[in-house]
Amino acid sequence: MTWRAVVPVGVVLVTALPLLVLCVVQALGVRVVRQDRRARPVRDGALRAGPWTWWRRALLVAAVAVVGLTPAVTTTQPGGARAGVQTFFVVDRTGSMAAEDWGPGEPAPRQPGLPPEPTVRRLDGARHDVVSLATDLSGGSFAVIAFADEAGSQLPLTDDVNAVRSWAQTVTQEVTASSTGTLRDRPLDVLRRSLEDAARRDPAMVRLVFYLSDGEQTGEGDAASFAELAPLVDGGAVLGYGTAQGGRMRSYDGTVDPDPPYITDPAGGDAVSRIDEDGLRAVAEELGVPYVHRTAPTPTGSLVADVDVAAIAADGRTDVIGTRDVVWPFALLAALLLAAEAWTWGRASSRRRSA
Repeated sequence: MTWRAVVPVGVVLVTALPLLVLCVVQALGVRVVRQDRRARPVRDGALRAGPWTWWRRALLVAAVAVVGLTPAVTTTQPGGARAGVQTFFVVDRTGSMAAEDWGPGEPAPRQPGLPPEPTVRRLDGARHDVVSLATDLSGGSFAVIAFADEAGSQLPLTDDVNAVRSWAQTVTQEVTASSTGTLRDRPLDVLRRSLEDAARRDPAMVRLVFYLSDGEQTGEGDAASFAELAPLVDGGAVLGYGTAQGGRMRSYDGTVDPDPPYITDPAGGDAVSRIDEDGLRAVAEELGVPYVHRTAPTPTGSLVADVDVAAIAADGRTDVIGTRDVVWPFALLAALLLAAEAWTWGRASSRRRSA
């Protein structure tokens, strides 16, 4: 049992306690007298009202106080909340995702006067898969978290597939000059906050996470584990991009350049990036989702074919937890005691008139 305290507890205590003490003292027939300059309680049998009357009044005060505190019991309504799908895309946009060892896909249109852009980069694959998965999961909600030198939410939860498509069309790799290396765990904190907020706001929802990256770990330090997020994740996948042979990467300075130079290594040759599938498998294992190597713009329906919202939500997440006030027994008791008080008062008044 819980207490909802419709009337503030302090108000109830300040009001009810003095009255309760008064009633009990009167019921016991106790009054305070001064003797030898000291006050002491003595029994006084000459009460105007009998002890049972004062006990009844004490019980009335207690019943009204309980009504003010409002006792309640917890209730559960099975299946009372709507279950749906919330999908979180975690997209790597570091410089290595510009490596040209994916696809090719359909050429992407560019500004007027420029030829279509070949879609051979890993990031092109991530773009394709984000849009494809959002289409497969149409009717759900989607959020995008991207990471490079830092991680951030680029699209809050929305049910607008076109918003996801617009993001995919405009996302770019990081500016090469500001690159600080790749860390697989860079989006960990942002993803944790996003999942926790979603679970708190919509506990009945099924949450999917798709982590899209080449898995490279070139920054300093060891990658932190995603295992702490597993209880918040109901499905999804880690999608890997790139090849063991690797690919060259064009630089990016934040402007539209139809033919940017390739990034060079310290020796002056073309830098080559290679996929780290072991690292990606580790992330997948920590999240409790499968790892899938993506090499071309193939359909993604099989990645979400086994997402059974009803089966996942059968764990009780759609149950609505509430409270039900249990005031009526105490209110009924108070009403009966008031009726008895009124009857006693009326009877006493009649006797005084008769006398």
